[in-house]
Amino acid sequence: MGEGFAAALPANAWNWIAVWRRNYMAWRKVALASLIGNLADPMIYLFSLGTGLGLMIGRVDGASYIAFLAAGMVATSAMTASTFETIYAVFARMHDQRTWEAILHTQLTLGDLVLGELAWAATKAFLAGTAITIVAAAVGYSAWSSVIYVLPAIALTGFAFASLALIVTALAPSYQYFIFYQTLVITPMLFLSGAVFPVSQLPSAFQEVAGFLPLAHSIDLIRPVMLGQPVGNVGLHIGALCMYAILPFFISAALFRRRLMR
Repeated sequence: MGEGFAAALPANAWNWIAVWRRNYMAWRKVALASLIGNLADPMIYLFSLGTGLGLMIGRVDGASYIAFLAAGMVATSAMTASTFETIYAVFARMHDQRTWEAILHTQLTLGDLVLGELAWAATKAFLAGTAITIVAAAVGYSAWSSVIYVLPAIALTGFAFASLALIVTALAPSYQYFIFYQTLVITPMLFLSGAVFPVSQLPSAFQEVAGFLPLAHSIDLIRPVMLGQPVGNVGLHIGALCMYAILPFFISAALFRRRLMR
């Protein structure tokens, strides 16, 4: 039993790089289309809601509504990029393409494979979130000096949501089941976490729920920096995102082992 559990963990601190590199080499052939696809949703939210509702709403938390929204879209883009990479691309490599089967016939362990997939999904989230941050700075919705401070939060957000989505991927029998995660978890989280409007406008019960959501912690790290405001409870937000990144990783590794052993 101990040997089986060890097989679901990374063998060392660097084997995962081979998986990451394999995914990168496959991705770079369609890199432009992939980046445009990841940016489409948050950019539509940003400029349609920001310019439309922004005229009616005015200022929110001391900033223009579109600047307020831009910070929320940075975190949202990291969430969606890592989630979609994990639930669709990882599932395809595991189930349809049988890439995982080939990799597991090498010296890599299942833990190396899962960690490599996690790191690659976080990388895509980092690219998507950084692109939105640069766009926001370029059009004047945040200061250029804030970009460098936002990058670690984007990366941590990518790890957290990729790790959570790995559990869904390990449990889903087919692609059709991912729609439940999108509609019942990801979409409600977008509106409960303060991405589109302040959490303080929600009923108190929903505010309590928002305090446990990873996207809310990500936004609370990113938005104040982009708006030039002080960040409160930094340790709490970083700790929560680290918990969402680490614990689901080990759970998903165990679930993948059980699935692949069937």
